[in-house]
Parts: sequence; C-alpha cells; structure tokens
Amino acid sequence: MAADYPEIDIAPLIDHALLTPIATPEQVVQWCEQADRFQFAAVCVYPAYVRQAFELLQGKNPKVCTVIGFPTGATTSAVKLYEAQDAVENGATELDVVINLGWLKAGKTEELHREVAEICEETGQTVKAILETTLLTDAEKRLAAEICMDAGVAFLKTSTGWHGGATVADVRLLKEVAKEQVGIKASGGIRTHDQALELVVAGATRLGTSRGPDLIRQRDTLDKEARG
Repeated sequence: MAADYPEIDIAPLIDHALLTPIATPEQVVQWCEQADRFQFAAVCVYPAYVRQAFELLQGKNPKVCTVIGFPTGATTSAVKLYEAQDAVENGATELDVVINLGWLKAGKTEELHREVAEICEETGQTVKAILETTLLTDAEKRLAAEICMDAGVAFLKTSTGWHGGATVADVRLLKEVAKEQVGIKASGGIRTHDQALELVVAGATRLGTSRGPDLIRQRDTLDKEARG
C-alpha cells in the first residue's frame, strides 16, 4: 500500500489523541510536543486538559481539540452545550461531539438535530460529530450523517474507539453521504501506516489516533527500505 500511494503525507491529517482515562498532565506535554514536532493537525485531549494544551500550543500550528459527551453521548443537551462552551473558553477550537445514539435508534431525529445544531451555532467552532458507526446499521449511519450535516457539523467522525474503530467500508459510506460537503474523520484502531493510507484513500480527511508518531516512524522506515 505504501508503495502505491507514496505521495500521501498523513502527518497533517492526524488528530493526536490522548483519551485514555488515566491521561496525565505530563502526557499532555508529551503529546503537544509530538504534535508540534510532526506537524499534526491537532491534539485531542479531555476537557480537563484543554487549557494546558492551549497554553502549550499557543503560536504553533496544531489545533486544540476536545471531546464532548464522551464516550456515550448520553448526557443531556444542556450539559453537552455547557461542556462545549467551557472547552471553547479554555481554548479549544475543535469539538468532537458524541451524538445521542439512543435518540437516533428511537427515531428522535428532531431532538438529535437540535442538540447538534445548538452546539454548532453557540460555539462557532469546528464540530466533528462522532457517530459510533460500529453500533449502527448502514441505514442509521446514513441518517445520522445527514442529520449532523444539516445541523452544521464540519466533520463526520466514525468512532470514539471504545466500541471498535474505523473501517474502510464506513469511511466510503460516509464519503458517499457527505458528497465532499464536510470532512470525514476516521478514528479508532489505526495501528499501521498502511492502514492509515487505506482510510485516506477511502475518503478520510482526518485521522484520529494515539499512535501518530509510530505511524510516521513506520513511514520513514518503509521509505528507507524502499531506497535500499
């Protein structure tokens, strides 16, 4: 795969995620340093670490991303909105929002649309809707994508990583629905550079992973081997 797509540089597409429940301030420093060194798109941290990441990345290219309603999406709309607004006040410019999956499955599409639209409108920031595709049927994936796009999101994101991860098939499905109107973030279970390339070729415009530096090192090793 690497040989087939040598021109694709995945580094500017990576959201360098630190979303383990036992993340520490020291790790936030490490992740921000790595994001700056490799010129990743963003660092994605829990809301508790947004202010620290913002201070560490001031004047640098990587953006500060955080998660809202993570990982279940089942908090109330008021709580999600407050969490999003608080994150923006602390310096986040990208918000990965877990949609309410129970509402989607129960047919409460108006409530789902209203919740996502309110976060988009009130924060004015880049919102990525996390659909948790592994828990949805293809019809539900399409419906969720359409609702979130209509609500104003900038990206459709496959997964939290807590219930499986991104697949090429899901990225292709979301690309088909998105029709290039919004970005697609493939997230969860991305362990190799070749896998990352496959997802990009399928349509991903962002990659959520905690293994960004490993993927770049794999690329460099493959390049070195290719040169002999």
